[in-house]
Amino acid sequence: MAAGNDAISPVIPVLYEDNHIIAVVKLPGIPSQEDETGDPDMLTLIKQDLKVRHNKPGNVFLGLVHRLDRPVGGAMLFAKTSKAASRLSEAVRSRNFGKTYVCVVHGKPAKQQDRLRHYIWKDAKRNQVTVYTEQAQDAKEAILEYKVCAEAGGYSLIAVKLHTGRPHQIRAQMAYIGCPLVADRKYGAPSTAAVSDIALWSTSVEAPHPVTKERQCFRSIPYGSPAWSWWTNEQLEEASSMFL
Repeated sequence: MAAGNDAISPVIPVLYEDNHIIAVVKLPGIPSQEDETGDPDMLTLIKQDLKVRHNKPGNVFLGLVHRLDRPVGGAMLFAKTSKAASRLSEAVRSRNFGKTYVCVVHGKPAKQQDRLRHYIWKDAKRNQVTVYTEQAQDAKEAILEYKVCAEAGGYSLIAVKLHTGRPHQIRAQMAYIGCPLVADRKYGAPSTAAVSDIALWSTSVEAPHPVTKERQCFRSIPYGSPAWSWWTNEQLEEASSMFL
């Protein structure tokens, strides 16, 4: 994996780029794509950068392969051609697109590690989901694995591997088992002094390259939020690597 490309930095650090894909670090607070707020979003910002950096005339193609909630930061992968977008989207549909996260939660889960399987229904008007233990009308299966990596001060640092990509999945499933993410008031977290961003970070995206088919992994270690400063660099690195 190439690293240290500062073409978009300091706003959006680039983890890797070639003619077909670009992997970047999404900063918390930036929407993945344009929304009703009209605030700058990842798609628009990266398109603008590609247009300037590569001196491209006309419109620039950029395919959104997966999304991160606005408050969430970390690794994201975009397609630079329609063919790459189609092949990466198929990898997502066939669950050949790996995604891992770390989060900080209130309390500690009953089990040190577990596989959670629920059903999630999204209320689009409220932008909030409901978790069910059994199949419910219009609810979709949601599966993740987690491991508790460290504990301190009534909080737990947890590594997560997603097997499905449902809206607010990690946030809702962890809250359902009694461990809401720090600062996630939408799903029942109490107010936490000095922490405003939800303590959730995309630590890796992994997929076959759309042209070479070589499996690639793009990583990002969490930073920025005070919630991450509660843990050592070694603990964050270990949690970020847990499912790789």
